[in-house]
Formats: sequence, C-alpha cells, structure tokens
Amino acid sequence: MQDNLLIHLQPEQGYNPVLKIGQYHMELTNFGILQLAEGSHWKGSTGEFEVALVLLGGKCSIRGAGFAFAEVGGRSNVFSGKPHTVYLPRHTDYEITALTALDIAVNEAPASRDTARPSVITPDMTRSLSIGRDNFTRQATIMIDEKFDSEHFYIGEGMIPSGNWSGYPPHRHDVDDLPQEVNMEETYFYRFDPPQGFGIQKVYTPDGRIDVTYTVKNNDTVAIAEGYHPLCGAPGYSMYYLWTMCGKVNRGLISSMDPEHRWVVQKS
Repeated sequence: MQDNLLIHLQPEQGYNPVLKIGQYHMELTNFGILQLAEGSHWKGSTGEFEVALVLLGGKCSIRGAGFAFAEVGGRSNVFSGKPHTVYLPRHTDYEITALTALDIAVNEAPASRDTARPSVITPDMTRSLSIGRDNFTRQATIMIDEKFDSEHFYIGEGMIPSGNWSGYPPHRHDVDDLPQEVNMEETYFYRFDPPQGFGIQKVYTPDGRIDVTYTVKNNDTVAIAEGYHPLCGAPGYSMYYLWTMCGKVNRGLISSMDPEHRWVVQKS
C-alpha cells in the first residue's frame, strides 16, 4: 500500500498542526495554520527553526525583542489580494496580536545558522509571474526566493482559474542536478472560491513507487517529498494553493519536466 500524502484539516481557534518533520517523508518542513479571533494573542518562539508567517487573511501586530511590526496584513482572504509575509530567524521570541479575525500559515524549517533579521515582505515586494498557456495558465506570487537570506525557504502562492491545470507539464524537483533540477520538498495548502470547490492532485515517480491521485478540498494539504505533482481545479471554482518549498542545499524555481509530456510546451 502506498503512503497517504493528503492531510485534511478543519481549523479551530489557535494553532492547528498539519505536518511535522519526519512525517510523510518530509525532512525540513513543519507546517500549520494559526487562527485567532480579533483582540486575541499568540506567543511563540522560533527555537532552532526559521519561520515564515504567511497572512492568509486579516491584520495583526507582531512584536519581539528588537522589532515591532505594528500592522501587518490587509487582505480579507487569499482571493482578495497579495499576501504579507513575516520572516523570523531562529532564537526569536514573538507575540502576535490579532487586530481583526486572523488566518496565518505557519512555515518552519530547521536553521543551522543565523539568517535574515525579523522582517516583513509586503505585497509590493513580491514577484508575480504568469505561467503556462491555454488551459494550463496560472498566476504565481513569490514571497521568499533564493535571493532572500533564508536557509531553506522558497515560498509562493498559486492562483488557478476555473478548470485550469497547474504544475503542468508535470515537473519534479527532488534531486540536486544543477542546472536542470534542485532538491526541494514541498507542501501544497489549498483554498477554493466558493469554498465547496475541489481539485485533483497527482503525485508520481518515474519508477512507479509513488502513483497517487487525490481529490483536494478547502484546507487540505499535500506533502510532496518527491515526484512529479500536477494538479487541476474543478470548473466554476477559483483554486488557490500556498506552496512552501524547502531545499537542503539549493533553492530556486529549477525543476525537470516529465519527458513524456514535455512536448506540450514545445508545440507551436
């Protein structure tokens, strides 16, 4: 029986763990969702991890020793604008105060060195890409890339129009073989508009060790330690996914396509 890589979540108030290092063959990724009511507080410590807080919706303040971000966020949900992201290095205590109802994706990766100081990546600091064509066109917003002083993170958001595909032609990034490919494990976290929407996520390896296909719904996560991983959304629904990649040695949007399907991008 093949391992299940799909994690369901019904978020509650507070921190909702989704996956931890050692689960789903993930070696560098802790992931969870933090939801707070307006006026409530959350205290945390990064410990031996670097942390990236992606605001899915709402506004907050985030404070700690030597830094104070009085107001972060703005979009009401993932379909109403680009994100604010807060980066925190290892050994950092912090407190979040919800200025409105708050919805945050919490990404953690082990840190062996000091990285960037606590910082806010605002929407105008992100990079936007239009990828693909025809019915595999999608929009990407990149918040943390290889130029940012993170040890492991490469983080962005994908927005798939009604009925379209993403991650297509199928691609993978699970070996370090520059300049063709880098090894980065990845999580996909999903939201839909309207929220009863769904999509299809496939993960497979060339040798067939992994060959799974999932129906993904609101607040689902798929853990992708290896393999090709195309996805598509149901017609009538906008499909959002937060993608968090963690590279042990290298970072970058460098992947290899499934050679059987590469011809799709080469056709005129």
